[in-house]
Amino acid sequence: MARLSPFPGMDPFLEDPIGWNGVHTRLIASLSDYLVNVLSPHFIVNIEARVYITNELDDKFKKMIVPDLYAIEGRPLGAPTAPRTAVAIMEPTLIEPLPEEIIYDRYLEIRDAQQRDVVTTLELLSPFNKAPGSEGRRAFLDKRRLVISSKVHWIEIDLLREGKRPPEVADKSDYYALLKRGRGRPYEVWYFDLRDRLPVIAVPLRPPFADVPLDLQAVFNDMYTRAHYAESIDYTDSVPPPDLRPADAAWVQAQIQTWSAEVVS
Repeated sequence: MARLSPFPGMDPFLEDPIGWNGVHTRLIASLSDYLVNVLSPHFIVNIEARVYITNELDDKFKKMIVPDLYAIEGRPLGAPTAPRTAVAIMEPTLIEPLPEEIIYDRYLEIRDAQQRDVVTTLELLSPFNKAPGSEGRRAFLDKRRLVISSKVHWIEIDLLREGKRPPEVADKSDYYALLKRGRGRPYEVWYFDLRDRLPVIAVPLRPPFADVPLDLQAVFNDMYTRAHYAESIDYTDSVPPPDLRPADAAWVQAQIQTWSAEVVS
Protein backbone atom coordinates (compact mmCIF):
# COMPACT_ATOMS: atom_id res chain seq x y z
CA MET A 1 0.00 0.00 0.00
CA ALA A 2 1.35 3.45 -0.93
CA ARG A 3 2.36 5.60 2.01
CA LEU A 4 1.47 9.18 2.84
CA SER A 5 4.03 11.98 3.06
CA PRO A 6 6.04 12.48 6.27
CA PHE A 7 4.37 15.88 6.61
CA PRO A 8 0.82 16.78 7.70
CA GLY A 9 0.39 19.28 4.87
CA MET A 10 2.53 20.33 1.93
CA ASP A 11 5.67 18.25 1.35
CA PRO A 12 8.55 20.73 0.85
CA PHE A 13 10.58 18.13 -1.05
CA LEU A 14 8.04 18.38 -3.87
CA GLU A 15 8.86 22.07 -4.36
CA ASP A 16 11.96 21.26 -6.40
CA PRO A 17 11.45 23.25 -9.64
CA ILE A 18 13.02 20.48 -11.71
CA GLY A 19 10.28 18.04 -10.70
CA TRP A 20 7.44 20.50 -10.19
CA ASN A 21 5.97 20.05 -13.66
CA GLY A 22 5.06 16.45 -12.81
CA VAL A 23 3.68 17.43 -9.40
CA HIS A 24 1.69 20.27 -10.96
CA THR A 25 0.20 18.02 -13.65
CA ARG A 26 -0.80 15.36 -11.14
CA LEU A 27 -2.29 17.90 -8.73
CA ILE A 28 -4.32 19.54 -11.49
CA ALA A 29 -5.66 16.12 -12.49
CA SER A 30 -6.50 15.24 -8.87
CA LEU A 31 -8.21 18.60 -8.33
CA SER A 32 -10.25 18.02 -11.47
CA ASP A 33 -11.26 14.50 -10.40
CA TYR A 34 -12.27 15.74 -6.94
CA LEU A 35 -14.39 18.59 -8.28
CA VAL A 36 -16.03 16.55 -11.03
CA ASN A 37 -17.35 14.13 -8.43
CA VAL A 38 -19.11 16.88 -6.48
CA LEU A 39 -20.15 19.22 -9.31
CA SER A 40 -21.61 16.83 -11.87
CA PRO A 41 -24.11 16.97 -13.54
CA HIS A 42 -24.76 20.69 -13.18
CA PHE A 43 -21.18 21.81 -13.88
CA ILE A 44 -18.28 20.46 -15.90
CA VAL A 45 -14.56 20.78 -15.08
CA ASN A 46 -12.07 21.28 -17.91
CA ILE A 47 -8.29 21.12 -17.75
CA GLU A 48 -7.05 23.98 -19.90
CA ALA A 49 -3.53 25.11 -20.81
CA ARG A 50 -1.73 28.27 -21.81
CA VAL A 51 1.08 27.40 -24.20
CA TYR A 52 3.87 29.84 -24.88
CA ILE A 53 7.50 29.91 -25.92
CA THR A 54 9.99 31.92 -23.96
CA ASN A 55 13.68 32.67 -24.18
CA GLU A 56 13.53 35.39 -21.55
CA LEU A 57 14.05 33.39 -18.36
CA ASP A 58 17.30 33.88 -16.51
CA ASP A 59 19.74 30.96 -16.25
CA LYS A 60 18.28 29.75 -12.97
CA PHE A 61 14.83 29.20 -14.46
CA LYS A 62 16.06 28.00 -17.87
CA LYS A 63 17.67 25.03 -16.14
CA MET A 64 14.25 24.05 -14.81
CA ILE A 65 12.94 23.58 -18.34
CA VAL A 66 15.71 22.07 -20.43
CA PRO A 67 19.41 21.29 -19.94
CA ASP A 68 22.05 23.15 -21.89
CA LEU A 69 22.08 21.29 -25.21
CA TYR A 70 24.82 23.11 -27.10
CA ALA A 71 27.29 20.45 -28.26
CA ILE A 72 30.19 21.34 -30.56
CA GLU A 73 31.82 18.52 -32.50
CA GLY A 74 34.65 18.08 -34.96
CA ARG A 75 34.87 15.47 -37.72
CA PRO A 76 35.78 12.06 -36.20
CA LEU A 77 39.35 10.90 -36.87
CA GLY A 78 39.62 8.53 -39.74
CA ALA A 79 36.24 9.47 -41.25
CA PRO A 80 36.13 9.09 -45.05
CA THR A 81 36.33 12.23 -47.13
CA ALA A 82 34.33 13.09 -50.24
CA PRO A 83 36.04 12.92 -53.68
CA ARG A 84 37.91 16.08 -54.60
CA THR A 85 36.03 18.59 -56.71
CA ALA A 86 36.94 21.93 -58.24
CA VAL A 87 35.40 23.76 -55.26
CA ALA A 88 36.02 22.34 -51.82
CA ILE A 89 33.21 22.35 -49.28
CA MET A 90 34.20 24.32 -46.22
CA GLU A 91 34.34 22.34 -42.99
CA PRO A 92 31.26 23.16 -40.87
CA THR A 93 30.99 23.23 -37.11
CA LEU A 94 28.33 20.79 -35.96
CA ILE A 95 26.00 21.76 -33.14
CA GLU A 96 22.86 20.24 -31.68
CA PRO A 97 19.79 22.50 -32.04
CA LEU A 98 18.67 24.18 -28.84
CA PRO A 99 14.94 23.49 -28.51
CA GLU A 100 12.60 26.37 -27.92
CA GLU A 101 11.42 26.53 -24.34
CA ILE A 102 7.78 25.54 -24.58
CA ILE A 103 5.83 25.94 -21.36
CA TYR A 104 2.40 24.48 -20.69
CA ASP A 105 0.54 26.26 -17.91
CA ARG A 106 -2.39 24.06 -16.93
CA TYR A 107 -5.35 25.34 -14.97
CA LEU A 108 -8.99 24.43 -14.33
CA GLU A 109 -12.18 25.98 -15.62
CA ILE A 110 -15.55 25.17 -14.10
CA ARG A 111 -18.32 25.72 -16.63
CA ASP A 112 -22.07 25.70 -16.45
CA ALA A 113 -23.15 22.39 -17.98
CA GLN A 114 -26.02 23.98 -19.92
CA GLN A 115 -24.75 27.39 -20.97
CA ARG A 116 -21.09 26.28 -21.17
CA ASP A 117 -19.80 29.62 -19.93
CA VAL A 118 -16.98 29.84 -17.38
CA VAL A 119 -18.11 30.15 -13.77
CA THR A 120 -14.84 29.66 -11.85
CA THR A 121 -11.16 29.58 -12.81
CA LEU A 122 -8.64 27.76 -10.61
CA GLU A 123 -4.90 28.35 -11.01
CA LEU A 124 -2.19 26.27 -9.31
CA LEU A 125 0.98 28.37 -9.42
CA SER A 126 4.27 27.14 -10.87
CA PRO A 127 7.84 28.48 -10.75
CA PHE A 128 7.26 30.07 -14.16
CA ASN A 129 4.29 32.07 -12.83
CA LYS A 130 6.52 33.40 -10.07
CA ALA A 131 9.79 34.15 -11.87
CA PRO A 132 10.29 37.95 -12.02
CA GLY A 133 10.41 39.29 -15.58
CA SER A 134 9.42 35.99 -17.20
CA GLU A 135 6.78 35.45 -19.87
CA GLY A 136 5.09 33.00 -17.52
CA ARG A 137 4.63 35.65 -14.86
CA ARG A 138 3.37 38.23 -17.35
CA ALA A 139 0.87 35.73 -18.76
CA PHE A 140 -0.33 34.79 -15.29
CA LEU A 141 -0.74 38.40 -14.15
CA ASP A 142 -2.55 39.33 -17.36
CA LYS A 143 -4.98 36.44 -16.87
CA ARG A 144 -5.37 37.32 -13.20
CA ARG A 145 -6.27 40.94 -13.95
CA LEU A 146 -8.70 39.91 -16.67
CA VAL A 147 -10.60 37.37 -14.57
CA ILE A 148 -10.59 39.42 -11.37
CA SER A 149 -12.22 42.31 -13.22
CA SER A 150 -14.96 40.03 -14.58
CA LYS A 151 -17.91 38.18 -13.05
CA VAL A 152 -15.95 34.90 -13.11
CA HIS A 153 -14.76 33.61 -9.73
CA TRP A 154 -10.97 33.33 -9.39
CA ILE A 155 -9.03 30.88 -7.20
CA GLU A 156 -5.24 30.76 -7.01
CA ILE A 157 -3.31 28.21 -4.96
CA ASP A 158 0.39 28.67 -4.21
CA LEU A 159 2.24 25.64 -2.80
CA LEU A 160 5.70 27.05 -3.55
CA ARG A 161 7.64 29.07 -0.98
CA GLU A 162 10.05 30.46 -3.57
CA GLY A 163 9.19 33.13 -6.11
CA LYS A 164 7.33 36.42 -6.29
CA ARG A 165 3.77 36.77 -5.02
CA PRO A 166 1.08 39.41 -5.57
CA PRO A 167 1.49 42.22 -3.00
CA GLU A 168 -1.73 41.48 -1.11
CA VAL A 169 -0.48 38.02 -0.08
CA ALA A 170 3.31 38.54 -0.03
CA ASP A 171 5.25 37.59 3.13
CA LYS A 172 2.16 36.38 4.99
CA SER A 173 2.73 32.61 5.13
CA ASP A 174 4.57 29.71 3.54
CA TYR A 175 1.61 28.88 1.32
CA TYR A 176 -1.82 30.30 0.54
CA ALA A 177 -5.05 29.90 -1.37
CA LEU A 178 -6.89 33.01 -2.55
CA LEU A 179 -10.49 33.40 -3.71
CA LYS A 180 -11.82 36.44 -5.52
CA ARG A 181 -15.57 36.13 -6.05
CA GLY A 182 -16.89 37.53 -9.31
CA ARG A 183 -17.54 41.26 -8.91
CA GLY A 184 -17.08 40.86 -5.15
CA ARG A 185 -14.79 42.25 -2.46
CA PRO A 186 -12.79 41.61 -0.37
CA TYR A 187 -10.52 38.72 -1.30
CA GLU A 188 -10.85 35.57 0.81
CA VAL A 189 -7.48 34.06 1.70
CA TRP A 190 -6.46 30.89 3.50
CA TYR A 191 -2.92 31.22 4.84
CA PHE A 192 -1.09 28.07 5.93
CA ASP A 193 2.46 27.15 6.83
CA LEU A 194 4.75 24.17 6.45
CA ARG A 195 3.52 22.52 9.66
CA ASP A 196 -0.18 22.99 8.88
CA ARG A 197 -2.68 20.74 7.21
CA LEU A 198 -3.76 22.06 3.82
CA PRO A 199 -7.10 23.84 4.28
CA VAL A 200 -10.61 23.12 3.06
CA ILE A 201 -11.44 26.09 0.85
CA ALA A 202 -14.62 27.33 -0.80
CA VAL A 203 -15.33 26.93 -4.50
CA PRO A 204 -18.10 29.35 -5.48
CA LEU A 205 -20.52 28.52 -8.25
CA ARG A 206 -23.65 30.46 -9.24
CA PRO A 207 -27.15 30.64 -7.76
CA PRO A 208 -28.95 28.58 -6.67
CA PHE A 209 -25.87 26.46 -5.94
CA ALA A 210 -23.97 27.02 -2.69
CA ASP A 211 -20.20 27.02 -2.32
CA VAL A 212 -18.58 23.60 -2.64
CA PRO A 213 -15.86 22.64 -0.12
CA LEU A 214 -12.53 21.69 -1.68
CA ASP A 215 -10.36 19.66 0.69
CA LEU A 216 -6.85 20.45 -0.53
CA GLN A 217 -5.26 17.96 1.86
CA ALA A 218 -7.41 15.11 0.59
CA VAL A 219 -6.49 16.06 -2.99
CA PHE A 220 -2.80 16.26 -2.10
CA ASN A 221 -2.83 12.89 -0.30
CA ASP A 222 -4.55 11.25 -3.25
CA MET A 223 -1.98 12.68 -5.65
CA TYR A 224 0.98 11.74 -3.43
CA THR A 225 -0.06 8.12 -2.93
CA ARG A 226 -1.07 7.50 -6.55
CA ALA A 227 2.33 8.80 -7.69
CA HIS A 228 4.16 6.69 -5.05
CA TYR A 229 6.29 9.67 -4.07
CA ALA A 230 7.17 7.96 -0.78
CA GLU A 231 9.30 5.51 -2.77
CA SER A 232 10.82 8.00 -5.23
CA ILE A 233 11.73 11.01 -3.06
CA ASP A 234 15.14 10.99 -1.38
CA TYR A 235 14.33 12.32 2.06
CA THR A 236 18.01 12.20 3.05
CA ASP A 237 18.63 15.05 0.61
CA SER A 238 18.25 18.76 1.38
CA VAL A 239 14.91 20.54 1.15
CA PRO A 240 14.74 22.59 -2.08
CA PRO A 241 15.21 26.38 -1.76
CA PRO A 242 14.42 28.70 -0.19
CA ASP A 243 16.17 27.80 3.05
CA LEU A 244 13.91 26.81 5.90
CA ARG A 245 13.81 28.73 9.16
CA PRO A 246 16.03 26.92 11.71
CA ALA A 247 13.06 25.77 13.80
CA ASP A 248 11.29 24.47 10.71
CA ALA A 249 14.44 22.70 9.48
CA ALA A 250 14.68 20.86 12.80
CA TRP A 251 10.98 20.01 12.64
CA VAL A 252 11.36 18.61 9.10
CA GLN A 253 14.18 16.32 10.20
CA ALA A 254 12.14 15.12 13.17
CA GLN A 255 9.18 14.35 10.90
CA ILE A 256 11.37 12.37 8.51
CA GLN A 257 13.01 10.41 11.33
CA THR A 258 9.63 9.44 12.79
CA TRP A 259 8.30 8.53 9.35
CA SER A 260 11.39 6.44 8.52
CA ALA A 261 11.21 4.63 11.84
CA GLU A 262 7.63 3.58 11.07
CA VAL A 263 8.89 1.78 7.95
CA VAL A 264 11.47 -0.17 9.95
CA SER A 265 8.99 -1.16 12.63
